[in-house]
Amino acid sequence: MSDSLFIEIGTHQQQKHGEDCFGDTIYSKKIPEERRIISILSDGLGSGVKANILSSMTTRMAMKFVESNMELLRSSEVMMDALPICQVRKISYATFSIVDSELEGKTRIFEMDNPPHIFIRDGRPLNVKCKELSSPKWKDRTINISQITTQEEDRIILMSDGVTQAGLGNKLYPLGWQRQGCLDFVLKTIKKNPHISAHDLAKAIVHEAIEKEVEKKAGDDISCVVLYFRKPRKLLVLTGPPFDEDKDKEIAELVSYYDGKTAICGGTTANIIERELCLKCEIDKTSFDEKIPMSSIMEGIDLVTEGILTLTEVYRMLKEGIDKDKNNAAVRLTRLLLDSDKIDFVVGTKINIAHQDPNLPMELEIRRNIVKKIFRLLQSQYLKEISVRYV
Repeated sequence: MSDSLFIEIGTHQQQKHGEDCFGDTIYSKKIPEERRIISILSDGLGSGVKANILSSMTTRMAMKFVESNMELLRSSEVMMDALPICQVRKISYATFSIVDSELEGKTRIFEMDNPPHIFIRDGRPLNVKCKELSSPKWKDRTINISQITTQEEDRIILMSDGVTQAGLGNKLYPLGWQRQGCLDFVLKTIKKNPHISAHDLAKAIVHEAIEKEVEKKAGDDISCVVLYFRKPRKLLVLTGPPFDEDKDKEIAELVSYYDGKTAICGGTTANIIERELCLKCEIDKTSFDEKIPMSSIMEGIDLVTEGILTLTEVYRMLKEGIDKDKNNAAVRLTRLLLDSDKIDFVVGTKINIAHQDPNLPMELEIRRNIVKKIFRLLQSQYLKEISVRYV
């Protein structure tokens, strides 16, 4: 994908108070060969398991239809026909918001009964013209279609009605927070932090909505999706010494000339860079942790960590979530990965004798395998653009 534009997708959700699962579903997919990203937010009727089934079915079907460019009105009719009937209300129903965006800038937005999207350009809201489509089969439902050419620093925000109706019944918000309240908060947040990430903005919106609720308990499922169009943030992750020592100088030059942030994982690897670039490496005592080796500080390098133990812990946190109360080397590396868009892994293939010790834990995998697991997870779950080079 082009360096000129990157689409960062951030999401955050809070299920209705007292429910065990989300009634809203968010589903995003990157189609690299078409330089295209599709993101869908669906709100199922009611809350809990039934709502989750309705919204999950809707997002999966909608993704299939939009990806294949099937005519939208016909797609919507098929989805409505396929949804199970609620035995209480005798209707099958799930709302949806869909963003279908190409990196060249062409973006289409389809919405049915969710709160209208928010589009931000140059720190101000932009009203995008839309046309309405009505189905003869489902006369009470209208689809709004918008199309715009996106540009750098644009943001598109999708939300369920749990956001706009937050605080409903509260004396301060008798009609709920409403879309305007959310918009005012978004503008204030972006003004304070113009480059706030999509994830942080989505999280801030949901948390602010919860603040409006009676007793700060979600009265409905609250969901938000933010798409942020910007230049990509690049990261080089170098781990493991090259198989051939003659390559030491080559990887050092790669670090020296890389146009982005750099992380080095592994003591031997750090020693090579330290030697070849005549840099000094010192232990960073602020990263102390009982289980994870401390990180180090090296001039011009954003992060230096131990290798396999740290990478194994990073993989766990990518699957389960970051340990919020810690600031060890693995947490720092995980945050660096999540804050980056294009991640270039350079993996040395020289065998480290230390990792062949049968007394070490079984989960301590060799470098190549754990890196492979990490980059697959970053691609599939976090939609990162990954390259891997073995040396």
